[in-house]
Amino acid sequence: MAPGLPTAMDRPHFIGIGGAGMSGIAKILAQRGARVAGSDAKDSATAQALRGLGVTVHLGHAAAHLADDASCVVVSSAIREDNPELRRAAELGIPVVHRSDALAALMDGLRPIAVAGTHGKTTTTSMLAVALTELGREPSYAIGGDLDAPGSNALHGAGEIFVAEADESDRSFHRYAPEVAIILNVELDHHANYASMEEIHESFETFVGRIVPGGTLVISADHEGARELTRRLDGSVRTVTYGESADADVRVLSVVPQGLKSEVTVELDDAPLTFTVSVPGKHYAHNAVAALAAGVALGVPAAELAPALAAYTGVKRRLQLKGEAAGVQVIDSYAHHPTEMTADLEAMRSAAGDSRILVVFQPHLFSRTRELGKEMGHALALADASLVLDIYPAREDPIPGVTSELIIEAARAAGADVTAVHDAAEVPAAVAGMAKPGDLVLTMGAGDVTDLGPRILDRLSN
Repeated sequence: MAPGLPTAMDRPHFIGIGGAGMSGIAKILAQRGARVAGSDAKDSATAQALRGLGVTVHLGHAAAHLADDASCVVVSSAIREDNPELRRAAELGIPVVHRSDALAALMDGLRPIAVAGTHGKTTTTSMLAVALTELGREPSYAIGGDLDAPGSNALHGAGEIFVAEADESDRSFHRYAPEVAIILNVELDHHANYASMEEIHESFETFVGRIVPGGTLVISADHEGARELTRRLDGSVRTVTYGESADADVRVLSVVPQGLKSEVTVELDDAPLTFTVSVPGKHYAHNAVAALAAGVALGVPAAELAPALAAYTGVKRRLQLKGEAAGVQVIDSYAHHPTEMTADLEAMRSAAGDSRILVVFQPHLFSRTRELGKEMGHALALADASLVLDIYPAREDPIPGVTSELIIEAARAAGADVTAVHDAAEVPAAVAGMAKPGDLVLTMGAGDVTDLGPRILDRLSN
């Protein structure tokens, strides 16, 4: 039986309740019986889904939105100190709780699997949540993306397992105490919070140190950053490695493309095991193997979990097919780091055959573009042609001299066909002028580029 409400979270107020991480925690608290309220900058399908659970969602931020009897105010690292609701909480003496502490409280008393890494967290968490649900294990989960409908990023389940993304971007994953931790890869990202790989490794070491006694670390044997982290550990935590490397504990023997699926064969406990992954590309196949190893570490039989992983067919914004018009498929990709961009483009290339791949890319964050713009440009060289939008700022202020031109120049130097588009409203017509029947169009990035998919389809239809 899953635990009830954490202490002092029976009347929480969320600032930025529509965000991927915040909305999931709010949903679980509402399902556990809390009186949940919150605010967000604008209305959304996620906000509407929360209202369907009885959550009060205010639009905009104002001190009046915070009820005097709120038991706590939940915030993310994106909430600034001058937020009027945060100031009102200080005036009323209402405790302020970081979303990671709220999520940690929800996992208390359960058997948590925390999924960490620079890339692939949402996919791997989703794979585990779907597969365990398929097996009737009734897990709770909190995911950084929707599985199949707005608000499906989290669930309060009746089982003992809780699967959650563990976000390294602001070091909030240091709050969790998992029984099983997954580390998919370790790379330098989130440049506003980390100045070097040394800081990244130290942060991940702290996360590993949070694994409960007797717990297990599942970590990539292929990714150099993960291998370096493994070398730095003191051996006090049971470690299971996975990947294609000859020394991997769960060794990937083959990944065979089958259209938009893959057939994966691994060696586990000295015996081969073959199963299907219902999304394309080696990157996603390795995510599934990490999920398999973590489930086995928690006691789920591999022979049951492996076939159940095929039930995962994708998550919104992770190579999600938005539709087809005039013989052109439009697919949405959340990739915004060069490694993710390369992985998704290689996956699409393996599935596309002779089809052309056209990309509409929106860089995400000025700091990331400053540090990795060249690598982003090189990744775009894998496409047949690309349109590059202006940088999506998210929580950041502009940085002088940092624009999408950094990416465009690097892409052109790598031989890519790239065009700058400064007005997103021009994208549908531009794509319609480029695309031919049989082409694949990827809207790529972590910002609002996802909104262009339906508009592109409408223009193609006309």
